Amino acid sequence: MKTNILLAGVGGQGILTIAAILDTAALASNLHLKQSEVHGMSQRGGAVQSHVRISDTKIYSDLIPQGKADMIISVEPMELLRYLPFLKKDGYLITDSNPFLNITDYPELEELYTEIKSYPNHILIDAKKIAKDLGNSKATNIVLLGAASSIIPLSEESLKQAIKTLFQRKGDRIVTKNIDAFNKGKEIATETVS
Repeated sequence: MKTNILLAGVGGQGILTIAAILDTAALASNLHLKQSEVHGMSQRGGAVQSHVRISDTKIYSDLIPQGKADMIISVEPMELLRYLPFLKKDGYLITDSNPFLNITDYPELEELYTEIKSYPNHILIDAKKIAKDLGNSKATNIVLLGAASSIIPLSEESLKQAIKTLFQRKGDRIVTKNIDAFNKGKEIATETVS
C-alpha cells in the first residue's frame, strides 16, 4: 500500500492541520510516512501546499512526483487546479467550492467548477457552509478531510483518534466540534458520490 496525498490551499485554511492529522493517524497505524510542506506568503493569503506520502514499505522521498498523487485535497478551488499536473490518471479531487478572493483577476467560478467536474473522480462541496452550519466555521478543512476519508487508506477510527489527539489541548468542546465536522463531511461526500 502506498498513497500520495497533495494538500493545497491558502495560508490560514488549515492545510497543515490536515497533514498533522494524516501523519498522526499513519504513525498510530504503524505505517511509514514522509511529509513536506511549502508555506508561501501564508500570513498574507499566499499558497500553502503539503505532500503527504503514506506506505506500508519504506518511502525514500517526501515529494510526490508529477502524475503520482492519488488525491488532491484543497480548501480553495483555484489552488486545487494549480496542482493538477501531480494527479495520477484515476486520482481524486476533493475541494471546497468557496474561493479565497485574494487577487483581482480571480477566474470565474463556473469555469473552475467545470474544470473540476471534468475529472471523473471529484468531490466538490460547500465545506465552508457545512462547517458554519455546525457552529465551527474554522473546521472547513476537517469537513474536507471527512469527505476524503473513505478513499484515504487509514481507518476512520485512526483519523478520529488523531483529531482527538491534536485538538485535546483546546478542550472537549473543540474536539467534539471537529469530530462532528469530520462526520458531516463523510456523510455529504457519500451522498454526493452516490
